[in-house]
Amino acid sequence: MFVQIVTGRIRDRDRFDRECARWPAELKAGATGYLGCTWGVGTDGTGVIAARFESADAAKQNGARIEQGEWWQQLEPAFAAPTFHDCASVDPFMGGGSDDAGFVQIIRGRVKDEAAARALVNRAQDQLASSRPDILGGVMAWHGDGGGFTQLMYFVSEVEAHSGEQDLGDSDLDQQYLDMMAEPPTFIDVIDPHFD
Repeated sequence: MFVQIVTGRIRDRDRFDRECARWPAELKAGATGYLGCTWGVGTDGTGVIAARFESADAAKQNGARIEQGEWWQQLEPAFAAPTFHDCASVDPFMGGGSDDAGFVQIIRGRVKDEAAARALVNRAQDQLASSRPDILGGVMAWHGDGGGFTQLMYFVSEVEAHSGEQDLGDSDLDQQYLDMMAEPPTFIDVIDPHFD
């Protein structure tokens, strides 16, 4: 799997919502290797688009389409200053993303040791599944720069997610997660997520 992630402060919410909804309706059919997308605007005003493809080549082919370029020209003004991450290393866990989520939290940060962090995420799946029924799944997308990542966590609801965070807050697993960080991560809470 390959994930393209676009994030940035939203300055035109109507344009962002309109163009993100237009892509699956008008451009999806011609996108080879497209697997799905999660998008929305966080409570802090940050817009996020995470598009999944079978491979980097499939994503590149999509990006080269004339209609894709025209669509981006319409979407780009919605952002103040978008940033891009092309993630060739992706770790789905607990089944990956879920279109049934009522709340998506995006976590961005950097770990001290990418290999050790990927192993921890893999080991933690069973414990998370049993201790956090509010988590429907997740995707860890690595930026390819030696530790940078964007993690998408799919939850039943915002209320249940924050309740689960409090319950797990002092656990060994939570401490291991924090210890692997090279710097404090940032969080984007999307309370009205969209999926395709």
